[in-house]
Amino acid sequence: MKTIYVDNNATTQVAPEVLESMLPFFKDLYGNPSSIHFFGGQVTRHINVAREKVAALLGCDPMEIVFTSCGTEGDNFSIRGVLEAYPMKKHIITTKVEHPAVKNTCEYLAKRGYFLTELSVNKEGMLNLDELRESIREDTGIVSIMYANNETGVIFPIEEIGQIVKEHNIIFHVDAVQAVGKIPVNLKNSTIDLLTLSGHKLHTPKGIGAQFIRRGTKIRPFVIGGHQEKGRRGGTENVPYIVGLGTACELAMKNIEKENVYVRRLRDKLENSLLANTPNARLNGRKTMRLPNTSNLSFEYVEGEAILLHLSELGICASSGSACTSGSLEPSHVLRAMGVPFTAAHGSVRFSLSIYNTEEEIDYIIEQTPPIIKTLREISPFGRKELKESLK
Repeated sequence: MKTIYVDNNATTQVAPEVLESMLPFFKDLYGNPSSIHFFGGQVTRHINVAREKVAALLGCDPMEIVFTSCGTEGDNFSIRGVLEAYPMKKHIITTKVEHPAVKNTCEYLAKRGYFLTELSVNKEGMLNLDELRESIREDTGIVSIMYANNETGVIFPIEEIGQIVKEHNIIFHVDAVQAVGKIPVNLKNSTIDLLTLSGHKLHTPKGIGAQFIRRGTKIRPFVIGGHQEKGRRGGTENVPYIVGLGTACELAMKNIEKENVYVRRLRDKLENSLLANTPNARLNGRKTMRLPNTSNLSFEYVEGEAILLHLSELGICASSGSACTSGSLEPSHVLRAMGVPFTAAHGSVRFSLSIYNTEEEIDYIIEQTPPIIKTLREISPFGRKELKESLK
């Protein structure tokens, strides 16, 4: 059975070019970049090249890039590192729809003496910037707001948000794990102080990420150890994965137009067809200002997990939301914050595409999904009753 993978917001397949660039560092170029001999020195040069490639994708100085293990580490580094650097600042502002890496970190700190404000969103998943303005206090230490939502793909007006934050000289952190590589990001003249990205959303293996730290931003190290990364992140560098991330960022620059034309077209075809051919289906989030690869649909009066299991039996891999919250029977905190009705929130499915998806794969999903929804509704007493009432 062929695998049709449309869960790219959870993780992506490793690009062949990325794998190829990594292989020498598992065998021949195994030196420690901290060693002073030539064997370690040649490895250091490859790290520097990778750093330049990451910086080129983000439009920043290479020295503003710190390599990490993942997006979760980067989010923790940013939030906790800034608050440790400013011990008198006890207030955090974030949103109700953040990824667990930010949401759970902020809630952890709130239990340990910090004050937390979570901004609400409307039914389209958008923020009210007046609420942000009203939430800022003298002791606000950091504002952490995602670039694009991992479940709905909704893109926040980051620069407008940043302008508000900078009026009060507050550190602004952006979790851009889902945005980098899918939409253009240029940090040169941005209001962003700290930005998090993760390699496995960019076609690298899992276990590598990067952190943008604007020159002059005061922050304490999260991983304390040696002198690596100019003292900002201790630990021997994960050289093969760093090199792979550099290659992935180079590929992302080349493929950004493909993401926004080819992938968007496939996404729209899938979304429009399923909405048109499945009764009581709805789009969660905005139609515009959304990542080009992401579609979050609710099929009312049926369980999303049941839909996913049936799709999986046909070789189609999708998800119900964040991979970091899978296994929970609770509806998505993102959809709850948007006010999505219970009957729809429980029947949500996220399709997230990549440049490796094909027209034939999308056609197959379009063909197979409506019959699955119909069958599940017919065998569910709840589904039959509620659907019958809704169609009267």
